[in-house]
Order: sequence, then structure tokens, then C-alpha cells
Amino acid sequence: MAQITAALIKEVREATGAGMMDVKKALTEAEGDIARAKEIIRASGIKAAGAREGRAAEEGLIASTVADTAEGQTGYAVELNSETDFVAKTDAFVELGDKVVAAVVAADAKDVDAVLAAATAEDTVKDTIDEAGALFHEHVKLGKVTTVSGPRVEIYAHRKSVELPPSIVAMVATDEAGAEVAHDVALQISAMSPKWLTREDVPADVVASEERVATEKSLAEGKPEAIVPKIVAGRMNAFYKEVVLVEQAFVKDPSKTIGDLLKQVGGQVLAYTRIEVGKNSDAE
Repeated sequence: MAQITAALIKEVREATGAGMMDVKKALTEAEGDIARAKEIIRASGIKAAGAREGRAAEEGLIASTVADTAEGQTGYAVELNSETDFVAKTDAFVELGDKVVAAVVAADAKDVDAVLAAATAEDTVKDTIDEAGALFHEHVKLGKVTTVSGPRVEIYAHRKSVELPPSIVAMVATDEAGAEVAHDVALQISAMSPKWLTREDVPADVVASEERVATEKSLAEGKPEAIVPKIVAGRMNAFYKEVVLVEQAFVKDPSKTIGDLLKQVGGQVLAYTRIEVGKNSDAE
């Protein structure tokens, strides 16, 4: 039997766009004959990865984990997309997510390009994902990649239903004191999608835009110009309570804010991130 070398596999993959396992199978059947292997792939109707990539992939899962570091902890979360939730909930797809996030941790990869280049047991994350696309006959892709670091990191993974894998992951980095309430803070982030940690973090152009809208709305409502600044200030406070984490009402007890919750334990949130399936476009 002819030896199926990596060079043969690469040549057929580049020529056909088929997945690695499909190419290996075709080459084995063709006893190493490249031309015959290409014919087998065509006859089998195996679709090239490029053809699958044109299809929308907005289902999937978020795989996440926390790793200890010299400085404390780092949380890693990666979005892995498929075309259907039928594929997303299979054991094989969940295992793929675990494999990808393990490679991310091993490489300490913190952006899409670094993750795709990270090594897996077989090859790279990119090759592993391409292979999964061939296996599932769907467009499988890496979506958003996010990390957060601090003395302590907490992860909250939300499932839309018990049979589906996590589709929303919130990660929060706190100091040691803040770790006591970090789970509740991560749950808050998952549920309420804050955009900024504090009002000081809100970009100046966003603040200016909101103030203009609030001013124009107040004037359009016929409010006296003398009291418009006070009305605008009130509306800005309402805006901050909606989009700023520490000013949001705590979902478990709306009588207090997340800032109040942290004050109770003398803790701080240092950073956070939230990632949701189908809501990101970092990679195609």
C-alpha cells in the first residue's frame, strides 16, 4: 500500500479544498494516486471548505476556562460557530470547543490570528476547525476571542436551554476581596450587557452625543430652557444606570447597585468581558 504522506495530503487539499480526513480517505482508496484521489473526491460530492464558508454560521457555543498565572488568573473565552444548533449541541462539537480553548490556553493566544495559529494535537486550530467543517458538512468558524486577567477571575456561562452548550459567557476579573461577589457580578454582566465598567470609561464622544440628544429632546418637549441642564443631568444619570456596570441595579436585588454590592465586601472589579454566540464578527 502506498504511503500517504503529509505532502500528498497537502497537495490534494490545496487542489480540492476538501477536509483532511476526506483527502486521507480518498488517497488511501486511490493508493496514493493524486489524480485518482481528486476524482474520488469529485465523485463523492465532497464540498470544499471555501464553498461552506459562504454560508452563514451564527449558531455555536462559547468555550471558556480559567488558568492560573504568576500574577493571578486569566480567563479565556472563544466563540465557535456552526450553521445549526443541531450541530452545536453534539458531543463532537462540544469536544471541539474544549480542544480549541485548551490550545488557546497552551499558547496564551489572545486574538483571532494567534488562536488560529495555535497548535493542537493534530496540527493547528485552523486546520482542526476546517476538519470539523468537513466532518459536519457545515461552515464551522472561529468567532470572537476574549481574555481577562486579574488576581481572581470568575466565569458565568449561560445556556439558553439545557440541551444546548453555553451561548453567553461573562468573565470578570476582581481583586481578592471582590472574588466573594464575583459570581453575582458575572451573572449581572451576562444578563444586563453593560458596556462600560464606570462612567469615567464612557468615551467622550458618546457622552457628548447623549447630552445633545437629551438636550434636543427636552427642548422639543417644551421644557423651559432654564431647567433643561438639570433635566439633561437626570437623563444622563439614567443613561449611566443602563450602560455602566457599577451603576446598574443588581438583578437579584434592585434596591442596590453593583457598586453597592462591591462596597459591601470592600472589593473591586478590575475588568470584565462578555461574549455571545452570533453577536460578534472578529473572524470569518
